[in-house]
Amino acid sequence: MASPPKTHIPLPPDPGDNSLGSETCVSSVPIHVVTHSSQLPEEFLNPSPEKQIVIGFDCEGADLCRQGTLCIMQLAFPNAIYLVDAIEGGEALVKACKPALESSYITKVIHDCKRDSEALYFQFGIKLHNVVDTQIAYSLIKEQEGQKRVPDDYISFVGLLADPQFGGISYDEKEEVRVLLRQDPNFWTYRPLSELMVRAAADDVRFLLFIYHKMVERLNERSLWYLAVRGALYCRCFCINDNNFADWPALPSVPETLMADNQAPEEEILSVLDVPPGKMGCIIGKRGANILEIKECCSAEIFFGGDKGPPDKAFIIGPVKQVKKAEAMLRGKMLHVYYH
Repeated sequence: MASPPKTHIPLPPDPGDNSLGSETCVSSVPIHVVTHSSQLPEEFLNPSPEKQIVIGFDCEGADLCRQGTLCIMQLAFPNAIYLVDAIEGGEALVKACKPALESSYITKVIHDCKRDSEALYFQFGIKLHNVVDTQIAYSLIKEQEGQKRVPDDYISFVGLLADPQFGGISYDEKEEVRVLLRQDPNFWTYRPLSELMVRAAADDVRFLLFIYHKMVERLNERSLWYLAVRGALYCRCFCINDNNFADWPALPSVPETLMADNQAPEEEILSVLDVPPGKMGCIIGKRGANILEIKECCSAEIFFGGDKGPPDKAFIIGPVKQVKKAEAMLRGKMLHVYYH
């Protein structure tokens, strides 16, 4: 039996270390292609409060969203990377991962969880829970450092890796895969997995645990709470249902230590607004001008489903007062569209 391919995972850094450094802090680990749940670690399949773990997580697919095809789930452990093959293993394999993906005892480190969560929810009934979204964490770190929040300035995974604070790593191979995906959107559906597919899938998660440790050591308690609650709201974002997320896990509560100083952070919420059919372009404005104007006035995030859907919906995430303000401004834009 051929030995599995290998890749390198940077080890969690020592406090105060800002770079990958020498070879001694990089570990060579196997990449396992998983087609049956028995190939996955026991601590993943059966989450336990006695064995809480942190893993890197990502999904690949063809048009990954509620209607697309989930092809691979990548799981990065400190000692191995597992590529869960949803094409070969089918629904039974993905459903075997459901307890872990929904567990509070397993932290899933991911970069921009919205579409991954949507695909898992609508295709497999999985409510992704307990995520650390590195895109959110990056914004919170910049805010802590006193940088002014810039609307729509969402760091890409390639940009995050390139930041010297989080590795200063060039990820040129990502563009190679992007070109192939533009040429053939079904790239991730083909089997057997090619050497390029295995390497590209592993590359998307192998740095996540390193980045996680670098980020968490920089975030204060207040920012860590924002990270948890916004991650939960991002997971819900495109997963709209008829019961207002009543069957989803409760949002993280504000820690008592933050309540005690009379400067408790305001509750954060997700609001979904219906947009008149066919009027989305008018609401958004030329080159997004209308939405940018609203975002500059409100400390809230506004997302749209775009080509992948869901159509005719605006998703607003942020503190209650800021979300209500954004809602009012969006409704004003809608009225303007109705009467002009």
